[in-house]
Amino acid sequence: MAQLRLDAEEFEKRNTRIVVVGPEDAAAFKEYWEKNELPFVGLPDPKVSVLKLYGQEVNLFKLGRMPAQIIVDKEGIARFVHYGHSMSDIPENSELFALLDQINQG
Repeated sequence: MAQLRLDAEEFEKRNTRIVVVGPEDAAAFKEYWEKNELPFVGLPDPKVSVLKLYGQEVNLFKLGRMPAQIIVDKEGIARFVHYGHSMSDIPENSELFALLDQINQG
């Protein structure tokens, strides 16, 4: 989330809304969001129901949910999906910007 926060304005310039779905309950999620002043939407998903729809892996041997990045276009079509194999397996923002630029041109 830190790298998304650093470039929040760049995502906004690309007409992109960031939604972070996490395993915490609503109260914990709200507290974390307020404490860290995150500039995007947070969606608590303690029952893993939302991210199961997108096929995100939950691996208890790797501390729970693996990271997943999904770009959904304005029509609701998933245009890019990256499932991380570890907590540090996250695409660089520059890669996401290139994909967003492609999607926005099309």
